[in-house]
Amino acid sequence: MIQPVAFKETLAGKSNAHLITFDDGRDYVVKYFQPGFEKTLANEWVAYCLARYLGLPIPFARLVEIPQEFSSNYPELSQMTQTQFQFASLHLPDCFDGHQVTEVPAISNVENLAGIILFDYWMCNRDRTRKNIVLCDDTPNSYRLWIIDHAEVFASYNWTLDDMESLPITILKSGTHQIMACFIEYEQDFYEQLEIIQTLPIHLIEEIVALIPEDWQVTSEEKKAIVSALVTRRKRILKKLMERFLKRVYRPIHAKEK
Repeated sequence: MIQPVAFKETLAGKSNAHLITFDDGRDYVVKYFQPGFEKTLANEWVAYCLARYLGLPIPFARLVEIPQEFSSNYPELSQMTQTQFQFASLHLPDCFDGHQVTEVPAISNVENLAGIILFDYWMCNRDRTRKNIVLCDDTPNSYRLWIIDHAEVFASYNWTLDDMESLPITILKSGTHQIMACFIEYEQDFYEQLEIIQTLPIHLIEEIVALIPEDWQVTSEEKKAIVSALVTRRKRILKKLMERFLKRVYRPIHAKEK
């Protein structure tokens, strides 16, 4: 397992993420377990694993161990809860968040955009803001889009069992989804991505959830609730939400272009 070698900075945002260099020579955005944000790490882990399986553009991530002797050298880290594992996502250098780019002429990985939107509806991610995408220069006239920060999937970073049984079934208010929709040429892209999500093996979902570290304080009942919510939403709810999105967001955007 890689080891931390240098603390760089605490990043802006409520999830209290820290930029740390590891002995593989790369920088990672590291999130610790936090009281009041109890489900952040579990949310990040589940979302990351599923997004990777679906082939979505999400930075490589891994579980890491930050030794107490390392954290104690930095006031920003010494105050964090020292669980055995933390969640670390590879930092993308020389890129911009959605707020930093005033004009996006083209997206080079447009084939991923319908999948990202459906993924957010499946995971009930109400935090797909412009800050939670990253745009990296790909060609002189286009950006490659990446998705980051899934602390608030399942509608919250501190959800309860009751919350998981009543996740919202509504159109997500996301200007970022609207931007993505502008670049999606065919509605068929959504239907193809829906089929991929609906045929994802349930055993894979169960395995991903089972690997949530014990000291992240997710009970066995809560792990079962995660699996149940994901299976129920993709089977009974996701198609309806997709069709509402197409009717209320996607089609009106493209009608204006004609």
